[in-house]
Order: sequence, then C-alpha cells, then structure tokens
Amino acid sequence: MALLDRLPTPPLPQLRVPRYTVHRRIPVTMPDGVTLLADRYVPRGAKKPPPTLLVRTPYGRRGPAALLNGLPFVPFGFQLVVQSARGTFGSGGEFDPLGSERDDGVATLRWLREQPWFGGSLGLYGASYLGYSAWALAADAGPELKAMALQITASSFREAAYVGGSFALESTLTWTDLTHRQTGRFGVLTAPLVSRRRALRAAASLRPLAELDVLTGGAPMRFYQDLLAAHADGSDYWLTRDFSGSVGRVEAPVTLLGGWYDVFLPWEIKDYLALRAAGHRPYLTIGPWWHADARHGIVAFRESLAWFRAHLMNDPSGLRKHPVRLYVTGAREWRDYRDWPPPGMRQERWHLHKGGGLGPDGPQRHEPSTYRYDPERPTPALGGPTLLGSSKPVDNRPLERRPDVLVFTSPPLTSDLELIGPVSADVYLRSSRAHTDLIVRLCDVDEEGVSRNVCEGGLRLTPVHPADGDGVHRVTVDLWPTARRFRRGHRVRVHVTSGAYPKVAANPGTGDPLTSAARPPVPADQEVFHDPDRPSAILLPVVERSPEASVPAAPDAEMGGAANGNGGAE
Repeated sequence: MALLDRLPTPPLPQLRVPRYTVHRRIPVTMPDGVTLLADRYVPRGAKKPPPTLLVRTPYGRRGPAALLNGLPFVPFGFQLVVQSARGTFGSGGEFDPLGSERDDGVATLRWLREQPWFGGSLGLYGASYLGYSAWALAADAGPELKAMALQITASSFREAAYVGGSFALESTLTWTDLTHRQTGRFGVLTAPLVSRRRALRAAASLRPLAELDVLTGGAPMRFYQDLLAAHADGSDYWLTRDFSGSVGRVEAPVTLLGGWYDVFLPWEIKDYLALRAAGHRPYLTIGPWWHADARHGIVAFRESLAWFRAHLMNDPSGLRKHPVRLYVTGAREWRDYRDWPPPGMRQERWHLHKGGGLGPDGPQRHEPSTYRYDPERPTPALGGPTLLGSSKPVDNRPLERRPDVLVFTSPPLTSDLELIGPVSADVYLRSSRAHTDLIVRLCDVDEEGVSRNVCEGGLRLTPVHPADGDGVHRVTVDLWPTARRFRRGHRVRVHVTSGAYPKVAANPGTGDPLTSAARPPVPADQEVFHDPDRPSAILLPVVERSPEASVPAAPDAEMGGAANGNGGAE
C-alpha cells in the first residue's frame, strides 16, 4: 500500500464537466511592448465565467507541461490561463530568471481584468519557480485574488542560492543548464535527465567556479554568472527578486506544500511564519518528499483542489480541521497540528563530547576536537537536498570514516525520541583561516549501524563574525527543520565538518570573490570546543506525542515502495 493510500485527503468530487476547449497563443502585451503568450483552457458547458487559475511558467505550456501546470483542475469547473515567462516558449523578450516576474505578472493581471471571460475570481497555483512567480505578484494582485496554492517553493530564492552564506553550487548550476538546454530540440524531455549529471561532472573537475557553466553547458550562462557576482555584499541584484518582505501583505488565503528533503523547505516555512505573524491562517503540509519527487504531485493536486473549491466556489467541505499536516518520518504517520512549530515543542541541548559522545548531559571538560579541511579535496555530501534527482536519505558511514568529519554519537535510546520543529547547532569554533565553512548534519543510526542523514545546514564564516580573545567564534548553524521519530535502540548522531561538496561550493579559505580564483586554496585547521565554558551542542525540537490527529501510513511509506529500509526515505 502506498503512502498516498493512507493520506487523509477528501475524495475527489465527481467530474461534472469532462471536456474543455483550448485557446492557444493568446498575446498579452507588456508595458515595454514585449508580447507574452498564454494558453487558456475552458471547461465546456459553463453557464457563466468560471473561476480563473493563473500559472506563469518558464517550462512550456503544452504536453506534459500542461499537466503539471494545472490542466487537471479544468474538468472540475475552473478555467486555466498558462502564460510562458518572458523569453521562453514563444514569449518575447529575454529570459532574465527571477527578474521580470513581478512586473510581467502585475501587467498580466491588468490585462486579465479587461477580458470579458474573466469573472473576477482568481487563484494562483504552482510549484517551484511557478510558485515564486505567484509570490512575485501576489501582494499587488488586488481583491480579485481569492486563493493561492503553492508547492515546494518560496517567496525568495536568495538564501537557497547562498545557503548559510555559501554558494549552492549543484542546484544553481543544474537549474541554469536546465533552462539553457530546454529550448533546444527535445530539450524539455532531455534537460531534466542530463543537466544534473553534467553539472556534477563539471563540479568534479574542481575548476574555478566561474568556469563551471562553460564546462556544463558549453557556453557562458548569464544566470549562473549573475548569481556568482551577486554573492558579494552590497549587491543590488536581489532588490527586485526577493519578495519575502511582502508576504505578510498578501490577503488571499494560502496553502503551502513542501517536503522534508526539499531544497526550499526552510524558506517556505519562513513564508508560512510571515503569514501567521501578519494574522493570517495559512495551511501547511510537509511530507517525506524531495524537490523532484513525483509522489507529492497527487497530494498537491488534491489539496489544491480542495483549497480552490473552498475559496473560489464557496465549498469548504474538503478542508481539513487543522491547518498544519506533517508526516513524521521514522513513525510513518501523518500528524495534524494547529500551528508550526507544534504547540508544546521544547528545545533540548544535546552536547558534543570529546571522543565522539553526544547527549543531553552537561558538557565535559576536555580539549577541543580537531580536523583539517582541504578545499582541494573537499568533504563531499553523500545525501541532502538537491534540485533534481533523488534526495532520499542515504547511509553516511563512508563519509564518517573521513578524517575531516567529526562524528558525535549518543548511546542507544532507551525510548522513542520525537523531534518536530526547527533544528540548529550552537558551535564554538576556532579556525586557522578567517574565511571558512561550518557544516552540521543530524543522522539517525539504526541497530545495524546504518547512519542515515535526517537534516543538515551550513554557515560561511568571515572576519565579520565576532570572536573572543582566544579567537573562538560562537556560531549558530540553522539546519533544515524536521519531523522524525528516533526509535528505541537507535542512536542520534551529529557530523561537524567544513564541506558538503558539490551541494555547496568549497570554501578556498582566501576570502576571494566567487568570480575570482586569484589565489590558490588554503587548508583550514579547525578546533571545535565542547567544554563547560564553550559548550557546543545541537538543539533538538523535542515533542510529546500529542497531536490533534494522527493517521498511520503504510509500512513501506518511506521506502518509496521498497520492501526494506535499504536506501529508502528513512
């Protein structure tokens, strides 16, 4: 039985309008004279203008793209307008990723209001870049916007591009090649299959960052180079590309869906919290999925359909009682809560101990743990969130045998330990380099010794980070949030290292801009303190098992259909 079979979602309403008509290549003129193209899908037999769903996308409007862009909603009584972003799939102008979505989106809404077939009721829908496009215009959409249903996305990709101040090399290089390649012959079909592989091959060369776009795609790629250049402090590149500051001004009801292993999850949750802080009541669903995981598609459709029927058709019968629904990995069940983080969550400090120990007992007086990070042999990441491909947890034991990875492990648990909420680390670090990275990872070790990654995070240190008189920095590393049951007999494990290549670019230790490789990389000698005066620890969000509602999932739910735990999303 699959995960979806046990997910408590309402049944789909009976199809009343099984067919639709399509109006293709509708021109929409922007204020600067550029014409964007849109397709409009209309359910046949509608007595009056049906509610409109708008999707703005750089990935095409037809074929498989139409199915992903909202076509399945049309037989349920919605009309759908899918518009190709500037410079993509027939739309005029140059594709400037992230840069045109607000202005073009607002202009499209002005055009939409003038159409005789628009009935004044609008919903925004989309995943990933499509969801970002929705956020870009949402605060200025006006009263016609009645609902938003967004998935695996965020109102800003800035922090996802520079995770903890570093550079998300694999994801940015992969996506740039994907959008560069998709316009070629059969590109829509082949780019998702080859772009990540080509990006990984380029990264393995360890050539300077500024050369990797040419190694990947055969030519310089503007977006990749823009992101490298914008990494510098004071860049105004993101002033017109970051919409996180306007999230609280969005009045329309919003439902968000994400995955525990998705590259955008921390910032999607920030959007949820911004809406809550503004007094709104968004819905949030997080499952055991990663970004390119096909399993979240049907869940997104069902929950979005219920959301649009509630807010565009005045039919709330499909909405659940509690706004937050979380899948607890390890427990293999869905939980419903009133809010995020779950009410009653408490934060526990689990201290790092000399010799590789870990636990809630107090810090011990020992010398610091040490390792050397060599950027010419960067510490790899065996798992963790990635844009394309699988991000399911993997066995990290090969990584733990490296001398540049510190490993801290608890004794076997005497009872189940449930963590639901934000995870962070409080680390006291002294480095031989003023420029260095710190990576912290949380793992679950089973009775057989298999060590699977649960969540991770990183921070890039620079001379601006304060240090005490001995040169020791106290830094906070934010990891991905989680919902995880560590079972009795399992052990909690923490990695501390300085690389997760090629998820993030290797820190050369020189402080040179990302676009420059003027000086050779320099190793960093690292000391991690864990004594009573400098008690390094991981901060775990412990909860008692008291959700408002819970539903067991299938025994193989986290395995993606596998019969055992080897390589599954455990």
